[in-house]
Amino acid sequence: MERTVTAEAQYEHKTETAPAMRMARVSVLDVDFVADLSGALYWEDARLLIVSDLHLEKGSSFAERGVLLPPYDTVATLARLSEVIVRHDPRTVIALGDSFHDRTAHARLSRENSDAISALQAGRDWIWIAGNHDPDLPRDIGGVVAEEIAIGSIVFRHEPTGALGEIAGHLHPKARVSTRGRSVERRCFAGDGERAVMPAFGSYTGGLSIRDSAFNAIFRALDFTAHVLGDRRVHAISSARCY
Repeated sequence: MERTVTAEAQYEHKTETAPAMRMARVSVLDVDFVADLSGALYWEDARLLIVSDLHLEKGSSFAERGVLLPPYDTVATLARLSEVIVRHDPRTVIALGDSFHDRTAHARLSRENSDAISALQAGRDWIWIAGNHDPDLPRDIGGVVAEEIAIGSIVFRHEPTGALGEIAGHLHPKARVSTRGRSVERRCFAGDGERAVMPAFGSYTGGLSIRDSAFNAIFRALDFTAHVLGDRRVHAISSARCY
């Protein structure tokens, strides 16, 4: 779900930044996850990596409608995903829906990008959750396709419902905060300890402010935490402090 497209900074690997600084802890029903600066979540005990809203081939989708964007979004998104997989070495990857920007996006993948996805899937389980952009995922893209999946008390789905133990995507949360006399807008994880909404991982994805009314139905409390993706670390900020 996209309301605005901003020039928000994307994750860039910085060799001078210690790995621990690129991560923070996010808990859902007392299950601890690592919030990676890339916008991925990692469940260490389960060796499970979660990403959301890759929107692969969004550039080519726009091009078909006469809106020309640099056709490198899929390459950039898969490169960042590869970095995260190398960093955490997960046994399982869950992609939380809208992995492809539209129903035919998978057919527009170049051979190189298709091979890159296969290489990322090699040696691990891969679960594609169906999203509103890609509700009918083909069975030949590797891995398993599901509407949602539950592991213990945690449920992974695309669209958030506000249920306890839910980790979802779809809304592309972002937060605007004031720092050093200026305001900046960044992607964020939104969570209250009982549920969480993940930021969009794709290179051409926009965002929806966590102060939008769409989040009111998910987080019953007036205040929850925005785990904001900064330049070098993940910052935990009260949603009440965000514009």
